[in-house]
Amino acid sequence: MKRRAGEREKRMKKKKLLEELGKDRLPYMTPVDADFHQLWKSRYSKLIFRKSDTVPEELHQMVQEAFLTLREHDCFFQDLVRIKGKDFVTPVSRILIGNPGYTYKYLNTRLFTVPWPTVGYDIKYCSPQIHDVCKALIRLNDYLHIEAVKALQNLVETKEINDTTVIDGEQNFATSLAEKESISKDESSCCVQADNYISLKNRTSYNMTLLNYMDPLQMLYLKQEPYFGMGDMAVSWHHDENLVERSTVAVYSYSCEGSAMAESDEEILKGRDPAVWHVGLKVAWDIETPGLAMPLHQGDCYLMLDDLNMTHQHCVLAGFSPRFSSTHRVADCSRGTLEYIFGQCELALQNLQTDLDSMALSLKSLETAVIKQVEEIHNEVEFEWLRQFWFQGKRYLKCTDWWLKPIAKLEEFWRKMEIMGQNTLQLNESNRFLPPPYHDWKL
Repeated sequence: MKRRAGEREKRMKKKKLLEELGKDRLPYMTPVDADFHQLWKSRYSKLIFRKSDTVPEELHQMVQEAFLTLREHDCFFQDLVRIKGKDFVTPVSRILIGNPGYTYKYLNTRLFTVPWPTVGYDIKYCSPQIHDVCKALIRLNDYLHIEAVKALQNLVETKEINDTTVIDGEQNFATSLAEKESISKDESSCCVQADNYISLKNRTSYNMTLLNYMDPLQMLYLKQEPYFGMGDMAVSWHHDENLVERSTVAVYSYSCEGSAMAESDEEILKGRDPAVWHVGLKVAWDIETPGLAMPLHQGDCYLMLDDLNMTHQHCVLAGFSPRFSSTHRVADCSRGTLEYIFGQCELALQNLQTDLDSMALSLKSLETAVIKQVEEIHNEVEFEWLRQFWFQGKRYLKCTDWWLKPIAKLEEFWRKMEIMGQNTLQLNESNRFLPPPYHDWKL
């Protein structure tokens, strides 16, 4: 219900904004505009940009080879999502790579991670090349984590974060974490409070990356940006969903430049170069502040720090060449991990008992609250996990079969809860014919 109310509110805001604009378009700036850097500094200061020449060349090579390998193995997939009650296939193809047992949900679609190499997990990949892909992306993940810590530290030092939880102790920790990732909690306790350690860790430790790929020339139609006239959009204006509050989003961009279409031959008199990919930003539901269009070239990175993802919206503006991106995020997985859903199943099955003689299954309690809780968990397992996996998650079998065992375990839990539901219905049906108060009778 809350999600539906939020979607209605967004539709109303968008409608009002478009009505206010009429046929006009809002102004926006690119680096060729004289006031671009002043606008960036004053209204978009939590967007941090890293040119490709600041990233280690070895990392560039590993990551870009990983992108091409995934494309060669047909491991990018278009998602079926639901927007405003209607189903759409995304123009961008994606794959999720991250912590084992984690999922990410956006637009009512749950994606399942292809697990990257993790200590304590036995992960078998379908080929050595896919293993190398996941290894490269966790390497990129570690690099962007350290860059995010440095960027947050700079924001704290310049007093551009209005966050009362960020104090001097956290600044000290940010410095030590960026310089010495291997520092132990015992050693760090002398210079930082535990809650500050957890705060910064939660906001910069990426647990997954959502990889994107699109070739604009293969698309029959791309939606036009509606507010500023920025041109073709690969991804519409949005806030990234289901993230830890005030966490940083980090993006590595790789457009396949060098092709004949990499740069536009036409003289650009106004606005962005349509041949070059851009990330667009705007203050959410604001018609006073000009938008920002930042060009993206091979190997460029950008960070959206602190509350930027909450106060601003961003879109991706298509160029002419194919483009990959790796978007690293701290997903809110409070309800999106195997650990969580297994815990829910175990909670539900506490109401199931087995007769030692007949081995028949029966219910311990018929209290309404207990029955309701079990059925809610039953539905969650079926509709949020099993159906989602078998509809779209099984595509990742091209990379690994890691998910098959936990999904089989979830199916077994589901079958037991199905029996519990049948037992409840049978008891209710039997009790209909008993004189009240039937709960005092021996059944």
